[in-house]
Amino acid sequence: MERLIEGHKHFREDIFPQRRDQFHLLAESQAPRWLFITCSDSRIVPDLILQTGPGDLFIARNAGNIIPVETVEDGATATIEYAVEVLHVRHAIVCGHSDCGALKAALNRPDPQLMPLASRWLGHVDEAFHYKPQPDPADGEHADLAALIRGNVIAQLENLKRQPSVARAMAAGTLSAHGWYYDILRGSIEEFAGGRFVPLLELPKVE
Repeated sequence: MERLIEGHKHFREDIFPQRRDQFHLLAESQAPRWLFITCSDSRIVPDLILQTGPGDLFIARNAGNIIPVETVEDGATATIEYAVEVLHVRHAIVCGHSDCGALKAALNRPDPQLMPLASRWLGHVDEAFHYKPQPDPADGEHADLAALIRGNVIAQLENLKRQPSVARAMAAGTLSAHGWYYDILRGSIEEFAGGRFVPLLELPKVE
């Protein structure tokens, strides 16, 4: 805990005073442009990877960046609905990542008696096997897992588009949906575009 307390002390004494006006505005409202749906994995730090700051991203996180479609209600879909209907985000991004523990578990399911909730949750990634692309030799010994993770990005992107609020906004032209794969080792992002994953930095710029 001491590390966290010292970190807060640094923020409170050194960082907050320099950005007091920004935080004053954020204390009254938020207007994020991007909904960022990603994994709970501690290695994924969206504001570091994308160099964004407070108020920029509306973030939804869970194990495996999953978007359920058959449940009546859950935290993931409620967050999406709020982001689209209330905050009017312009872009919704599903971001998976290399070495994802949830997708590793999908390959080797945990003991349902030991982890019953996790076992049921992993049922939401079954479609990843359907969308799994051919393994990329560039991913080396982890190519099969990386392919399944990319397949899960595609599957969850499809689930995202099936959310009623998202479907309405996309039909109206006020929302774009994106599927990303983040490689922790390389520090690079690929976007699913034109039926394949393409380096994000090679795509045309989008506002």
